[in-house]
Amino acid sequence: MKLLTSILLTAYLGYVVGVYTNFPWWFFVFSSAVIALTIRQSAFTTFFAGFTGMFLLWFILALIKDTSNQHLLSQRVAPMFGLGNSSLLLIVVTGVVGGLVSGMGALTGYHLRRIFRAIISINLE
Repeated sequence: MKLLTSILLTAYLGYVVGVYTNFPWWFFVFSSAVIALTIRQSAFTTFFAGFTGMFLLWFILALIKDTSNQHLLSQRVAPMFGLGNSSLLLIVVTGVVGGLVSGMGALTGYHLRRIFRAIISINLE
């Protein structure tokens, strides 16, 4: 249940930060870190939730934008990355990039949580 909550929150906050604010494209990293700070999970699960949430968001948004312009831009950009004329492969790569950045942000939040817990336990002794 925590995994599904983390995935949905990551996608939702990533969408809100990306669409309704004037922050840079990478600012969703902070929302992924905050989610990882607040929802306690293992390191792998934290990374997986951050990666999956943002991968799905970026993949779906890129697919919607790509189909609305009949794949014109993606078919011109894909050969620049050595992907042939595969617009779908370019969309998958887009999702993977967003997922990796978000997963690293979530992993950073996980490690910050561990650091904060260690500091609190040292101060209580």
